[in-house]
Amino acid sequence: MSASPTKDGDRLQFTAELPTGEDLYELLPQDLRYKDPKSKYDALYPEIEEVLGPTQNFEPCTLVWRDLTVHVKLKDGKQKRLVNNVSGIAKPGTMTALMGPSGAGKTTLMTALAHRSPVGTIVDGDIAMNGTPLGDFMHQESGYMHQDDLFVDNLTVIEHLTIMARLRMDGRTSSLARKRRVNQLLRQLSLYGSRFTLIGGLDGRKTLSGGERKRLAFATELLTDPGLLFCDEPTTGLDSSSAHQMMSLLRASAAQGKTVICTIHQPNTELMAQFDKLVLLAEGRVAFAGTSTQALEFFKSLGYHCPLMYNPTDYFIKVLSLTPGSESASRQAIKNVCDRFAVSDAAKELDMEIHLEFHLMDNEGSIRAAQREPHDTFQPPFFLTKLWWLIYRYLLIVIRDPRVQFVRIIQKLAIALTAGLCFMGTARLTQSGIQDVQGALFIIIAENTFSPMYSVLHMFPEEFPLLNRELKAGLYSAPIYYTAKMVALLPGLVVEPTLFTLVVYWIAGLRGSLYAFGFTVFLAILVLNVAIACGSFFSCVFGSMPVAIAYLVPFDYALMMTSGLFIKLSSMPKYVSWIRYLSWLMYSNEAMSIVQWDGVQNISKFQPYLP
Repeated sequence: MSASPTKDGDRLQFTAELPTGEDLYELLPQDLRYKDPKSKYDALYPEIEEVLGPTQNFEPCTLVWRDLTVHVKLKDGKQKRLVNNVSGIAKPGTMTALMGPSGAGKTTLMTALAHRSPVGTIVDGDIAMNGTPLGDFMHQESGYMHQDDLFVDNLTVIEHLTIMARLRMDGRTSSLARKRRVNQLLRQLSLYGSRFTLIGGLDGRKTLSGGERKRLAFATELLTDPGLLFCDEPTTGLDSSSAHQMMSLLRASAAQGKTVICTIHQPNTELMAQFDKLVLLAEGRVAFAGTSTQALEFFKSLGYHCPLMYNPTDYFIKVLSLTPGSESASRQAIKNVCDRFAVSDAAKELDMEIHLEFHLMDNEGSIRAAQREPHDTFQPPFFLTKLWWLIYRYLLIVIRDPRVQFVRIIQKLAIALTAGLCFMGTARLTQSGIQDVQGALFIIIAENTFSPMYSVLHMFPEEFPLLNRELKAGLYSAPIYYTAKMVALLPGLVVEPTLFTLVVYWIAGLRGSLYAFGFTVFLAILVLNVAIACGSFFSCVFGSMPVAIAYLVPFDYALMMTSGLFIKLSSMPKYVSWIRYLSWLMYSNEAMSIVQWDGVQNISKFQPYLP
């Protein structure tokens, strides 16, 4: 069955078209049976809608805001107003477009309505959803599709949705219900054929197109089946065909009874016809709110006549934009438009509707709260569930591109072989052998400190955008993220120091007991893990690799100078000697030295060497 859009006034309606007998014959084996003997995922994602029946209906959402003002704090401590005394309402089954020139406050308004404003933003005014003032519940009961698509590129579509289903959906949801939801979204958003395609990343492999990435971002927000959807510039970066497909999906969501609010920049006439309501913003104020037909009549009453062959939305934005060189006159004209709308019949009707909603909220708020059943509250996944699926995600990244790990191991072995050959046969129990043994130990410590420490400086800044977005969405906490990241890297953090120490230790001829070797390897593993943790700390604190390196280099020199190899620690001035207690190089050097020299009673006298 398919749906063809027909225009009814200012709104599109979808008319169902039943397939013919021939279409049914072709549809059944391809779209309902999913026979693919080579696929390991088919057993996990069967078509089971007939078994489980219809999904649980979402709660329709009415979002209303009144006298909303948004300020941001500047670096000098002052405040800048971005949204000024804005009111509006969005009802179930409607699509509302927030439009205006750049800097009008579209995204700022939408993030405030979605309860996702950045830190340092001050939101004043009243916002309520279904009679309940906004709170953290908005992260579970609404979806927010960002303008820029951020994914873990080395995952496939089905892997991404499976992990997101585990992190986003209610912890009491059964595994079968999660699989069914993922399967539904893959089918509904035309992603089923690309379910095993990588999102991006690896060279030479097929990846998702821009339109498919947008649909995947939309599918991610639909996992919890929210009744309220926010979309920030959903057609940005798409061609006309993909943009039309994206807007048709949003229109279909509204037709199901969802409330859809979008910011959109100069859509064409065909895309604009998908929206039920239009809110024009200029200089942080509402210049108009209503249907597109009403907008034309309103601007016409002010003397702004849209040319017959001109796109109305382009014309509205042109009227509300600042003209270079005539900013003062443009601001005065924009102010006049906003003032005229504030006293118009459309604004009065909107105010009455808003006041009615808040009046009902005041009278029925306690009744609604009493009627709220315990199962209506969201229960996040368990701590260990989040940790397990994040570990799985980062292990997939490591496994998906083994070349990086392989190159690092080859590099470690090459450096170990070079260093070992330099110390071959020099580790003797003589006066001259002391320096050689300590030098070999320092090579083991230094190679497992500095290279790993600097190798992770880029890791966290690259992941900050996605990390911040998922943290704000409440998918997990920072400790869970860091623990999962380190556990996924743990195999490499054990194999690399073990191989390096093995090569250097035996070529250099260090102490041959199993205890000495095993303890030295254990210490090398600890050194590398501490170095990785230190590099991660600098990476997170400074957020930029060049800045982190600028501060890390002098810190490394301080660690080396207090390691006990270059200067006698007891002779250091007191005002710098305390640094040694922060130096794991000192502790590891002391521990390895004890292992090498423990039980040695006599050392041969120094034999002068003349070149």
